[in-house]
Amino acid sequence: MSERDARDKKDGRMRAFAGNTFDDYYDHDLRDHPLPGRLLIGAIVRILWVVTKLLWPWRIERAERLLDDARGRVVIMNHESMLDPVVVVVTMWLAHVPVRIVYKSEFDKLLPATWLFSRAGGFPVERGTADMKVVRRARAMLSRGECVLIYPEGTRVRDDAEQQSHGGYAIMAQLAKAPVQPVAIVGARRLRFRRPVYVRVGDPIEWSDLPAGRRKEQLAEMERVGMERVYELRDSLREEHPGVE
Repeated sequence: MSERDARDKKDGRMRAFAGNTFDDYYDHDLRDHPLPGRLLIGAIVRILWVVTKLLWPWRIERAERLLDDARGRVVIMNHESMLDPVVVVVTMWLAHVPVRIVYKSEFDKLLPATWLFSRAGGFPVERGTADMKVVRRARAMLSRGECVLIYPEGTRVRDDAEQQSHGGYAIMAQLAKAPVQPVAIVGARRLRFRRPVYVRVGDPIEWSDLPAGRRKEQLAEMERVGMERVYELRDSLREEHPGVE
């Protein structure tokens, strides 16, 4: 290790090309990630914007609700395909809104995937467990103004009858006193070349909007209201675009 790298490590700063762990990427502010990595992700984001727009023309309605708020927020969304996170992350990245993505830990079996996700702002969660380390990590991200994108359904849903949401997102938001912002997507379940995909952003749900009560009661109410708003947005998009699932 060079003298400069040793000094950076002592100061808690990340090094440009080597010596950083995946935890370093998870636990440092996105804006403090090394410049070479940010430039790489920026290039990938721009390529994805062009490619996905050409293949599946997508549009985010009311995007200003997502982009004009400087607060850290938990962004929740229904999950139809691997296009879902691309659309949101690309949009927020290009608008310079720091966003993190919660991804399932199974992807960590592929080292290149972990390498890429960590630099793109992703961090893993082990599904089906009460992973308080992840919750605390998310709270830190939200507290410093980063958004956290999470899919409460946990997996891609191909039929409404299969939808089942998990409430881990609410405790992340509650601990950080962060709002929860619903987003819905339609048209991505069965992607077809040049077939449009529609996304709509809802207003943030503030904790002060919920009925006063005990902490656990408010948590349960946020879990209920959050996905209820997501499905309301989804259903309104379907009504306005008949034939789009």
